[in-house]
Amino acid sequence: MIPEIQPLEHRSYLVDGEIKPWTGEIQDVYSTLSKTSGASYQKTRVGSVPNLGEKEALEALDAAYTAYDQGKGVWPTMKVKDRIECMTRFVEKMKEKREEVVELLKWEIIKNHNDAYKEFDRTIDYIYDTIEAYKDIDRDSGQFEKYQGVFAHIRRGPIGVVLCLGPYNYPLNETFSLLIPAIIMGNTAVFKPAKHGVLLISPLLEAFKESFPKGVVNIVFGRGRAIASPIMKSGKVDVLSLIGHSTSANALQELHPKANRLRTVYGLEAKNPGIVLKDADLDLTVAECISGTLSYNGQRCTALKILYLQETIKDAFLSKFTEAVDALAFGDPWDKNAFLTPLPEPGKVAYIQELIDDALAKGAKIMNKKGGQVSDNFIWPAVLYPVTKDMRVYKEEQFGPIVPVVSFDSIEHPLNDMAESDYGQQVSIFGRHHTKLARLIDILANLVCRVNLNSACQRGPDIYPFTGRKDSGQATLSVKDALRAFSIRTFLAFKENDINKQTVRDILDSNESNFLNTDFIL
Repeated sequence: MIPEIQPLEHRSYLVDGEIKPWTGEIQDVYSTLSKTSGASYQKTRVGSVPNLGEKEALEALDAAYTAYDQGKGVWPTMKVKDRIECMTRFVEKMKEKREEVVELLKWEIIKNHNDAYKEFDRTIDYIYDTIEAYKDIDRDSGQFEKYQGVFAHIRRGPIGVVLCLGPYNYPLNETFSLLIPAIIMGNTAVFKPAKHGVLLISPLLEAFKESFPKGVVNIVFGRGRAIASPIMKSGKVDVLSLIGHSTSANALQELHPKANRLRTVYGLEAKNPGIVLKDADLDLTVAECISGTLSYNGQRCTALKILYLQETIKDAFLSKFTEAVDALAFGDPWDKNAFLTPLPEPGKVAYIQELIDDALAKGAKIMNKKGGQVSDNFIWPAVLYPVTKDMRVYKEEQFGPIVPVVSFDSIEHPLNDMAESDYGQQVSIFGRHHTKLARLIDILANLVCRVNLNSACQRGPDIYPFTGRKDSGQATLSVKDALRAFSIRTFLAFKENDINKQTVRDILDSNESNFLNTDFIL
């Protein structure tokens, strides 16, 4: 049952260590959840946020730029253990806001009960894992190397100012997978929350303010174009970190006046296939494909967005799979048993319907009985077969509850499709014949960045790499890899002689250098 909500009227933003009040234009925030249905259906207003513009965007950028101070600032030159203490203080304060943030996850992006709590708790775990990984990196670098009479003390250091833009589908976890490693490495950041999932950041502003030096984290609200464009045009951004679509990434990247100086850390779109071979375990495969295609209604870049079924297993799979799809529990986010929930994006139902209509007009059929049934802001997942290359759903990343199915005789069919695809994040392969699987794994590992054996595509565990080929991303966003993505190797070198040895020894004994030290962080 959908509860009552007191709209959250958020009227501030965080810049230069100050939570500044806002009295200007606002943006209303609506949830597609409603207590009414049918002809009387209407969205629920859940609050509002500031609609900041270019002036405030550049104010936030200047704060981050000043705090970094071309590498001379307090934060980039701080001892690693001190930055870790700041981050530990932040995560402890963040935990106090668990219930507030989870409730807003349910209202804003309509994440079911279990997934909403999972996103918050997983984010907490991610931060702790990042802290521990940074300790490991620092311990490993707290030593000297020697080659050809030259000593080197090599560490990872910050890059500069980061513009951080997160996605709506995981507005906490995915966003923080950018923001947290960026700032702990000594960078400063301007962060703009996603359009959906924007209010849930508001309970955390105080935690950011109290945990980090001024200017390290600056949080602004508003339209992406109004905020991000002038920031990129300034040329003061050193790292563009974005989870979203390649068109947005390309457009922003092109605005930077010195693109050669810009590092990009992207998590972008994907069209992850599931390939079901004739010897696949049917029950296991169906269960994994249900989770893979329809967790969070398929609104994940890691979702299985197209299924390839070997001809001899096609009928048996579709029979079990479509039955399982129609048996899924639907409800609002407060229903603890709900697997499927309403869709958070206005217009998403109409978009999914367009894809269905296009496929039907070109020869596909809806294979499950409930497929395509519409109720207010929800459309029941439609399993479409046979899907062909001339259909929109064949190539578009649908990002919603629709499952296109293709059958094949030769394994070359899905392999060629993947090779020709603009995407290359993950694949799931289902089967048991070790000889065939061995060959496929060797090929698939060069087409995507993660091959899942008899398992759905997914991001976690977060310690493992998460990246993509082609239009699916750049850099990696998983703990140690993310720390590397937001940093650069830098080092002190000195020739082996008595003067240098004594000088370095004196610096180490004095403990006056934050860079040149052999501290062991427990």
